[in-house]
Amino acid sequence: MHVEQNAKPVTSWLSTVLGGLLLTSAAGTAHAEVVHESIETEYLAVAIERVASGFEHPWAVAFLPDGRLLVSERNGQLNLVDSRSGEYQALEGMPTVNHHGQGGLLDVVLHPDFADGSGEHDWIYVTWSKPDANNSRTALSRVYWQDDQLGDVEHLFEQDRASAPGRHYGSRLAWLDDGTLLMSVGDRGSEPSRAQARDDHAGSTLRLTETGGVPENNPFVNDANTRDEIYSLGNRNIQGMTVLKNGEPWVSEHGPLTGDELNHIKAGANYGWPEVTLGNDYATQQPIGEQSLPGMEDPNYDFEGRFAPSGLAEVRGSTFNAWEGNLLAGGLTSEQLLRLTLNGDEVTESERILDGHIGRIRDVRQSPDGAIYLLTDERQGSLYRLLPAESP
Repeated sequence: MHVEQNAKPVTSWLSTVLGGLLLTSAAGTAHAEVVHESIETEYLAVAIERVASGFEHPWAVAFLPDGRLLVSERNGQLNLVDSRSGEYQALEGMPTVNHHGQGGLLDVVLHPDFADGSGEHDWIYVTWSKPDANNSRTALSRVYWQDDQLGDVEHLFEQDRASAPGRHYGSRLAWLDDGTLLMSVGDRGSEPSRAQARDDHAGSTLRLTETGGVPENNPFVNDANTRDEIYSLGNRNIQGMTVLKNGEPWVSEHGPLTGDELNHIKAGANYGWPEVTLGNDYATQQPIGEQSLPGMEDPNYDFEGRFAPSGLAEVRGSTFNAWEGNLLAGGLTSEQLLRLTLNGDEVTESERILDGHIGRIRDVRQSPDGAIYLLTDERQGSLYRLLPAESP
């Protein structure tokens, strides 16, 4: 049996079989490591702990009701993480992914009615790049979770056509208040015009039922020229997605060379790519398309420079009371964490919370206990926890 080795120092390597499920266990640090004791921000000081490390390009984190975590890696591995000890186990049973370029095992979320590992809704949903000969598709699957074991994988949805692998899978997931699921699909990179093609899932957000079907009130179900699953179009590559306390879905998406956007996603809306963008062509560095056009949504916020957004969360609860209702947006190339204050659809304040402190930020999630968790996208990526710093 092959054991994937964690690059960080470990105390032991174990391989166990639990109830027929093979687990690879890498023992991490005995406790979280404080990497920054106090970072001053406008309203409070924050501390950063490294919870676990040694993940190969981790992509998403989700929280089980018992306090443990799930962390996906682009190589196709889904890990069960103890947030106190930093130990984690790689669960077998996930689908074989196309691990090329930006592809792989991507987002992971729990069913909104997930209970305790024995309920009828105890499903784990994942997005991934599905191999198709020499090409690949963005796909959605779910797997039942019981007694720390993964059941059979149920394939729920895949985009309508395969493309050359490597780029712009999108792949963020978020549940709406009515129990339907939003899923982003990138434009796949080589043909940006696909984001304006209504018969093509590429470059859009989709709205699906919990079993991957089409909700009967989707905005284009009566339009024979548009795919029924499409909720919005003209989206280049959404890699941050959250649903606010008021039920509004918001996303952060990659522009080309600059032009990264924050958008409030509305049913049936067109967000312009590639006809409307504030970004530039990589080769010529000249503007692409128009800055605004009738019938297309302008961004709610244009990130400065090459922010490269990935991961988006709304702050709730008393742990970060001063940030209540604000958005936290992660950045890859920029290595930044931004705090954004909303007033309706307008961003009225922005603050750089982190700037190179931990590296490329791939995911941003708030746990049920109020802590902010961050994943870094590296060959040896880490899971971090952001908390208010202790008062002196």
